[in-house]
Amino acid sequence: MIVDILHAAVAVLMALSIGLVLVRILRGPSIIDRMIASDVVVTILLLAIIADMVINDTRRGIPVLLALSGTAVLGSIAVARYVSRQDRRDGTGQDGGGTR
Repeated sequence: MIVDILHAAVAVLMALSIGLVLVRILRGPSIIDRMIASDVVVTILLLAIIADMVINDTRRGIPVLLALSGTAVLGSIAVARYVSRQDRRDGTGQDGGGTR
């Protein structure tokens, strides 16, 4: 009985957190904010899969976990490279200035 209540509470909290993160993705304001929010969404999905694996006492979700985490890492690297190229093109270096 109490376990069912805990499962429902975890599901509600995860759904609420994904909803709040989706607001951040839509509102922005920058691409970095959106990327961090999408990483949080992937992390919450990973946690949901892990919770399902624990509840059902199975290991079937491990390949999905590996694929999702690898995709998240590669996506973060791609956005970081894109932003760093834009910073160089705009003339802002690592110090944030642009008066060289």
